[in-house]
Formats: sequence, C-alpha cells, structure tokens
Amino acid sequence: MILPHPLYSGTLIRRYQRFLADVRLEDGTVVTAHCPNSGSMKGCSQPGSAVFLSLSDNPKRRLAYTWELVMADGYWAGINTGLPNRLVREGIENGTIAELLGYERIRPEVRYGTNSRVDLLLEGPGRCWVEVKNVTLVEGGTALFPDAVTERGQKHLRELMEVVRQGDRGVIFFVVQRGDGSAVAPADAIDPVYGRLLRQAVSAGVEALAYRALVTPEEIRLTERLPVLAAE
Repeated sequence: MILPHPLYSGTLIRRYQRFLADVRLEDGTVVTAHCPNSGSMKGCSQPGSAVFLSLSDNPKRRLAYTWELVMADGYWAGINTGLPNRLVREGIENGTIAELLGYERIRPEVRYGTNSRVDLLLEGPGRCWVEVKNVTLVEGGTALFPDAVTERGQKHLRELMEVVRQGDRGVIFFVVQRGDGSAVAPADAIDPVYGRLLRQAVSAGVEALAYRALVTPEEIRLTERLPVLAAE
C-alpha cells in the first residue's frame, strides 16, 4: 500500500482527547492533526517522537492533517487503524497471505453477530469471517494486543466463536505495524478478559493469524507471518 504523498515530517508535542495530536512541523509551525487511533497508543505517543502526517485537500475537513506514522524504539509504526483492513485485503489479493487464499469473493463490513460488522467476509467455496486488529505495542520483542481494555474486541471474539460453532471459518488477524515484534501475544496485564477469550476462541477453532508489516514513509505492506503465542 502506497502512502499518501507527500507526507509531512514533524515532532509530536502531545496526543490528547484520543483523536487529537499537536505536532511541530519542520518549519516550526504547530498544527493539530487527527489521530486515527482510539487505543491508548502505549509506546507510540511519547512527546518528542518523530512523526509523519498526511494532508487532505478536502475543504470540509475540520482538521486537514492526519497522523500516519511515529518512530517508536527505532522503528516506524503505523498508527492509522483505518489501514489494516486494506492491508489484509491487499495481502490476500496479491498472494502474501497464503492461509486465506482460494476464495472467490471478498466483502467488507458484512453484518453478523449482535449489531456488528465483520471486517472481511471471504466467500466461495464456504465462508470465512475475518476480524482485523492493528498492533503497535511491543515489549521485549513481543507484540501485544490490546493496548487498552477493549469490550468491542471481546465481543468480536465471542462472535467468531459463534460462526465457527455454526460451521463457518473464523479468523482473528493481527497486523503488526512495526518491525520489532517477533511474535504476538494477548496483553493480559492490560485486558485479562481479552486474553482469556482469545485462548478460549483458539481452543474452540477460531484461527489466530498474525503478519508483520514493513512500515516506511513511502509504503506499508505485509511481509511475513508471526506466531501467535495464545495459539501455542
């Protein structure tokens, strides 16, 4: 996936109210950018970090800039949670994600469960329901999810268990948008309920897949599969 061009480099001053970030651009101008990430962004919102912003030409937008990347522990991390679904779809279509090949159609945002929409539904033959999660928290070489308590994520795991019970395929897919995670594990210290449900889901037949993304100021693309420790 090619990122918007050009991106604008700057230094993070602060991230606040979940969806706002103040950034000092290279020319010294301070702008407020949209932060497209509802999580805590633990490890990715340190003031003074190098960041990249995209700039919209839509005059109706309240905030013209969007925060896209941050330098975290020497690696660019993609913090835009609007991208992982597109990355997974791209990875299926170009053959990178071998585990999800062989389907005839990919449909986004299909209703299922209780008032939910699955990120991707793969159809023909059979059906595969795929929930995609963005991972940017890395500690000791392990990528951890979630970075904040996620009742929505808990609900998704329950719904995936139900589609498997009904005979379909269910997949929880972790996109690690930084280069220093060698495996993925549930962040039990942050959300123990999610960790318990993830292990329960895997035992019930939900497949846990994780791929690392190469993140640069020019592009983001999935590169290799990582082990999911809850699945072992």
